[in-house]
Amino acid sequence: MSETAFAMTGGRVSFDGKPVLRGIDLTVCSGEVVALLGANGSGKSTLVRALLGLTPLTGGTTLVYGTPPGRFRDWWRIGYVPQRLHVGGGVPATVREVVASGRVARQRRLRRTSAADKVAVAEALEAVRLTGRANDPVQSLSGGQQQRVLIARALAGEPDTYVMDEPTAGVDADTQQLLAGTLSGLVLGGKTVVLVAHELGPLEPLITRGVVIREGLVAHDGRPPRPEGECARPGHDHQHRHAPQAVVGPLTGWQGEPR
Repeated sequence: MSETAFAMTGGRVSFDGKPVLRGIDLTVCSGEVVALLGANGSGKSTLVRALLGLTPLTGGTTLVYGTPPGRFRDWWRIGYVPQRLHVGGGVPATVREVVASGRVARQRRLRRTSAADKVAVAEALEAVRLTGRANDPVQSLSGGQQQRVLIARALAGEPDTYVMDEPTAGVDADTQQLLAGTLSGLVLGGKTVVLVAHELGPLEPLITRGVVIREGLVAHDGRPPRPEGECARPGHDHQHRHAPQAVVGPLTGWQGEPR
């Protein structure tokens, strides 16, 4: 019997009294590749953050490998790729430093960087084709390259489950294809993947299950639905807005309208 990575029962989230998730039941088992789909404003990004305990529930429960997020300690098992890289002030971080931070959950306190850490970081940089930019300030990279850094950071941690919040949004076709190839290797290795997407694009062949969120509820859970109408036309621009765009803040906070 496969292990359960995430289990949410009756999940509810409200912001300023406005319901965003209205009773979500969702289980993700090890080895699944699950796409959380839906229009902007449907609540899918709020759902993925609630699964991780980053956004508190106002009702219901969520478990990470059988444990409530607040008591879960094996965070090395989860590799989280947020929508965008948040670069703080102070000394500019290099690409290598950001990627290396993905090893922190695996390291004992005050332990020096090991040979295994260095190998994992080097392999992660190579996987996203950023080895040549390793010593550059991460702020000097384009948006698509910064997205690759976030993916590399998750890869470096060698987790069991990858959670990706719209990893292809606003990035070029080459980065989308690179991500598809990277995910293909993870899937072959038996990893679990949960990703938020507006449209799947080159990731579609990898998805084993599609969960469509509509107005904070699960509207579909099964085979990924095929594009219809205008979205199915060849050459259709998949970066258009179907609803007002949200602004998502740092990992520990939330701002703007739900997605």
